[in-house]
Amino acid sequence: MRLPYRNKKVTLWVLLAIIVVTMFLFKFTELRPNCLFKLDVTNDLPSQMVRVEKYVTDDNQRVYSYNREMPLIFIGGVPRSGTTLMRAMLDAHPDVRCGQETRVIPRILQLRSHWLKSEKESLRLQEAGITKEVMNSAIAQFCLEIIAKHGEPAPRLCNKDPLTLKMGSYVIELFPNAKFLFMVRDGRATVHSIISRKVTITGFDLASYRQCMQKWNHAIELMHEQCRDIGKERCMMVYYEQLVLHPEEWMRKILKFLDVPWNDAVLHHEEFINKPNGVPLSKVERSSDQVIKPVNLEALSKWVDQIPGDVVHDMANIAPMLSVLGYDPYANPPDYAKSQPHAVGK
Repeated sequence: MRLPYRNKKVTLWVLLAIIVVTMFLFKFTELRPNCLFKLDVTNDLPSQMVRVEKYVTDDNQRVYSYNREMPLIFIGGVPRSGTTLMRAMLDAHPDVRCGQETRVIPRILQLRSHWLKSEKESLRLQEAGITKEVMNSAIAQFCLEIIAKHGEPAPRLCNKDPLTLKMGSYVIELFPNAKFLFMVRDGRATVHSIISRKVTITGFDLASYRQCMQKWNHAIELMHEQCRDIGKERCMMVYYEQLVLHPEEWMRKILKFLDVPWNDAVLHHEEFINKPNGVPLSKVERSSDQVIKPVNLEALSKWVDQIPGDVVHDMANIAPMLSVLGYDPYANPPDYAKSQPHAVGK
């Protein structure tokens, strides 16, 4: 049945009123949709995709943004070189959150390296329209999501996946304002810790001190080159021995380098273990049972008299990076307290 003309007109006005009221409610009241993304629209670039800045909120509803331009902190080094202690001390700072190793970040970076090493795979990516810019953007967003959301929010975010430093130059390309802390430790102590604690690292033969020292030498050489290429403004070498011998002196240097204000809490990380906004520990990380203790000197000389004699005799040739880093390959043990390695801070 047809409605009279007047009834049609009334119906149209009612529908229009409903639409206007609905739009008002969604725009100006609590019914409006909430979004965790802020669109940064630049009027002079209308043809480009807008940049999305993301946010996370803490239990007190404080909002923290994260993007590729933020000053991320990365802790790198050969495993068993003090990287967990370093991140625990930083985690004790109220403005910093590192958290446990993610393990996936170095793997996605390595995957990208494998793609680019293969000429055939690189060509396939190019033909598919996956340019360097597209890949960098995707990898950066993946890493950001992991870093920002695998722990509690904080003003400064930090990642402790030690092997990431092997691709340090690329990480700085992705995050131009990021900084690296390169943890360095006497390779003999590092290898003894790897073998005695049965830490599995790809390529390391835990039955051979000689082979592990050679692998350590190769890994530390690559990281040392990466840190040097990044530059001292973006990469700071931190010697484990000096950190445990002089914790306040070195933490002051480190926080100054990172542009993080001083806080005494970094000297007492053991008081914040597994507490809210404190130092979360993983049940599967090998170092967790050690960082529950205050900073101590227990591990400085545990390796002495544990390395086979033939390896000790050939140490200078097996691991020339010991000398490069300022360690005496013939001293068993070196007097870490008497002299500071010459390369510190360079």
